[in-house]
Amino acid sequence: MSQRRILVSDPLSPGALRILRSAPGVSVDEVKGKGEDELVPLVAAIDAWVVRGATKVTRRLLDAAPRLKWVARAGAGLDNIDLAAASERGIGVLNVPGANAIAVAELVFGLMLALFRQIPAADAAVRRGEWAKVQGRELRGKTLAIVGLGKIGGAVARRARAFEMECVGFDPAVSAADARAMGVEPVTLDELFPRAEVLTLHAPMLPQTKGMVGAAQLARMPRGAVLVNAARGGLVDEAALVAALQSGALAGAALDVYTEEPPRGSPLLALPNVVLTPHIGAATVEAQEAVGEEIARLLLARMAP
Repeated sequence: MSQRRILVSDPLSPGALRILRSAPGVSVDEVKGKGEDELVPLVAAIDAWVVRGATKVTRRLLDAAPRLKWVARAGAGLDNIDLAAASERGIGVLNVPGANAIAVAELVFGLMLALFRQIPAADAAVRRGEWAKVQGRELRGKTLAIVGLGKIGGAVARRARAFEMECVGFDPAVSAADARAMGVEPVTLDELFPRAEVLTLHAPMLPQTKGMVGAAQLARMPRGAVLVNAARGGLVDEAALVAALQSGALAGAALDVYTEEPPRGSPLLALPNVVLTPHIGAATVEAQEAVGEEIARLLLARMAP
């Protein structure tokens, strides 16, 4: 049997690379930071391809890889992969949507606390030599509205109970009984926004979810509400978000994802009531080990003769 070649074009945990390299009849090529033009010759003779979020798996690259049978995304989202082109070619696409759920859920609460307790502003004040007490608000008793009740949304809901928050949620793919088992009151999307003192998004980026939170939805949220987005930037109309933050209709926002990444020149950068992080939801040692090792095992199982 000929050697099967796997290309890894984004950083992968050492444990995941060991799993791939220990498989019989497999060779692994590891590259980082390559653009489309540089990847064209590298994909010409590969059988499988492992990426994270940085590599864009385009139609051009898929067409340049005649032997390619599997693209494996070490993470949840698949928006960096041309799924239509992969389907046309009969290329299987794998991902591991639950492996980083705890990391993302913990960041969501870090962002909430940063907003409610004004932690970045307090830190900056101390560094300036000031000792003015910054008055914040508590999460306890607030209604947390969760859009998307998959593994990440469920992990957020479980942690919200420890903060004594009330949870409402919307997910057309989750039954009312399953939502209630998470401690979430199931509601329609129309019912969700007026109750969302804290809105957190955990939906995939799809044509039907793009811009799902716009001016109309933000206007229906309670005065003093905040928005947290650690899912995909395109879910939120950023111009509408900026307007709501500037007018005071929304008290604050915490964002780990953006329509364009990095958000150079965005008016969000100048707003004092915004906490911004550089797409670090899954960036924990534990999550990267879990994601990498899980996708490595899944890929090798699918590639097995």
